[in-house]
Amino acid sequence: MILRQLEQIIEQKLTSGKAIIVLGPRQTGKTTLLKKIVMKHDNSLVLNCDDPFVRDQLQNANTTQIRKLIGSDKIVFIDEAQRVKNIGITLKIIIDEMKDVILLVSGSSALEISSEINEPLTGRKWEYMLYPVCWKEFYSHAGRLTAMQQLEQRMVFGMYPEVINFIGNETEVLMQIAGSYLFKDLLAYNGIRKPELLEKLLKSLAFQIGNMVSYNELANMLQVDKNTISTYIDLLEKAFVIFRVQPFSRNLRKEISTSRKIYFYDTGIRNTLINNLNPLEYRNDVGALWENFIIAERMKYLHYQKIYASTWFWRTQQQQEIDYLEECGGVLSGYEFKWNPEKKYKTPSVFKDTYPNSEVQVINRHNFLPFVGVE
Repeated sequence: MILRQLEQIIEQKLTSGKAIIVLGPRQTGKTTLLKKIVMKHDNSLVLNCDDPFVRDQLQNANTTQIRKLIGSDKIVFIDEAQRVKNIGITLKIIIDEMKDVILLVSGSSALEISSEINEPLTGRKWEYMLYPVCWKEFYSHAGRLTAMQQLEQRMVFGMYPEVINFIGNETEVLMQIAGSYLFKDLLAYNGIRKPELLEKLLKSLAFQIGNMVSYNELANMLQVDKNTISTYIDLLEKAFVIFRVQPFSRNLRKEISTSRKIYFYDTGIRNTLINNLNPLEYRNDVGALWENFIIAERMKYLHYQKIYASTWFWRTQQQQEIDYLEECGGVLSGYEFKWNPEKKYKTPSVFKDTYPNSEVQVINRHNFLPFVGVE
């Protein structure tokens, strides 16, 4: 089993008196992780909210009903909590009225669970994201040699636990995740009124990784209004399918400030959506794929290490560009992503002149390990 970084982080918070909420995409291992933690303790209870009986017991329950359900158990794991209406009130009762109970909760979508729990659990929760396996976890699990040998495969097939564990069956597993699980929460959400548009939009975004995305262009191409595109992209982000990176604009009038880049949390999902799981030597999108892969890995690293950084890309109207900017502790750093270590890069002079205290580093397949937290 791949050891997840979140395991140690969560175990350190168990006695804090707050609920521990773990969100993230389906199939990233939330249930496996939290069950592993719970089963280390005596008097534990797992409540699976996919079970209609469990949902009924938790929905609009009062203190007496909840006490009866939990009994003498001291650590309770509520799995897929987004399936329960008014779950936030139920969780609040457990935290406030049952001080001796340790509460862990998982949710596969921020579409509804965030609004359900944010107000009732203000000051009463620790909230974490469990992403697909990060490179540091994979590196520790597989060892340096195997991990580096599999870098190209991981770019193509991605980092979902089941994809990593079932070598030779990656395509089948990805088709299942992208087909069944990816759309499950989205299509159940009442904000999605055009399911066929969702799939077309995802494919369009998958083809545009590494490029600036225009909502107007997407709206024209898909024959819908711009607000619909904006709404659906927001929902896709809350479902942990994609994430946005905004443009950096501080000093120059000619810096682009309105477009954005959109990346996928998992490149295997992205490649499945465009039906291209070919090896790198048969692809014409290696540069964009590397950019998406490495930025997603950086996002995981920042989250697990609790590094609070602002992130952007930089581009001018004259097409001068830096793939990724990060500001942390008042220091602005730039990164350019090149799969080929031999490829030359020169920092745009206008960037150096405008931000003289900022350095730009090229991240390639030979030097990327420190960038994703592997020493």
